[in-house]
Amino acid sequence: MSLSLATLAAAAGNAPIHFNDLGLSPNLFTIGSFALRWYSLAYLAGILLAYWHTSKAVKAPGAPLAQRHVDDLFFYCTLGVILGGRLGYATFYTGGETGIPSLWAHPGELVKLWHGGMSFHGGLIGVTIAIAWVCWRNKLSFLRVTDYIAVAVPFGMLFGRMANFVNGELWGRVAGPDVPWAIIFPGAGDLPRHPSQLYEALLEGLLLAIILIPLFWKTRARWRPGLLAGLFTMGIGLGRFVVEFFREPDEQLQEFARQTGLSMGQWLTIPLIVIGLFFVVRALIRPELNSTARAPQ
Repeated sequence: MSLSLATLAAAAGNAPIHFNDLGLSPNLFTIGSFALRWYSLAYLAGILLAYWHTSKAVKAPGAPLAQRHVDDLFFYCTLGVILGGRLGYATFYTGGETGIPSLWAHPGELVKLWHGGMSFHGGLIGVTIAIAWVCWRNKLSFLRVTDYIAVAVPFGMLFGRMANFVNGELWGRVAGPDVPWAIIFPGAGDLPRHPSQLYEALLEGLLLAIILIPLFWKTRARWRPGLLAGLFTMGIGLGRFVVEFFREPDEQLQEFARQTGLSMGQWLTIPLIVIGLFFVVRALIRPELNSTARAPQ
């Protein structure tokens, strides 16, 4: 996966980079008909790192949940990501004027996850429902639990968007000559484009992790219910809204973006920004919780 000398020389000369010259493959290795894909590993790495961090976080004083709750959460949240992501794609990105038959009308196609088609916003809704279910069943504080989960989510966002780049998918808009890192992606024509997958990895993954993890461990943010979850929700909404200016809209929704002035992704992130801001303000104007509270067993 290393860059060739020719590629580096082209970049230094401000010539566009050809994706095929990067030596990237969507598969880590292939044995017969079996292929281990980087995208699958990205999902797995994100889930395992989030599980590790949350398991470590609940050992800190005053945690609102115990390890057995963490185990339940990650089982149901994994289902929420997969089911919510697929159903969200069927709802937001197929049917209507998209030119793609609605997956809701074709249940057989809906379950074929290997054909691709996942919605971040649908996955977020699925995870929220999963957290609410575990909290309701165990009589846990929904806001405090989401604070602990939100800190760990950027790991998955970082790895997932990097995997999108390795796959050469979800590329950006055509870039001008002042973007020396622009890339010519296979299937995207002959013009260099923004590597918007990497922009998303930096904003929605790395930057949010740099902000949220120190806030959790080095400040008293976790004693203000909803603060960390609100910052995550607002941050990921703002990050996605900005990146959408550089990301090529889905082919079936390009006309929608032209008519409304914003892409579908941007319209869907506006509620996230508003909701996140509400919970940040709410958390800051309310008093901190008692830090001597005992954790559930």
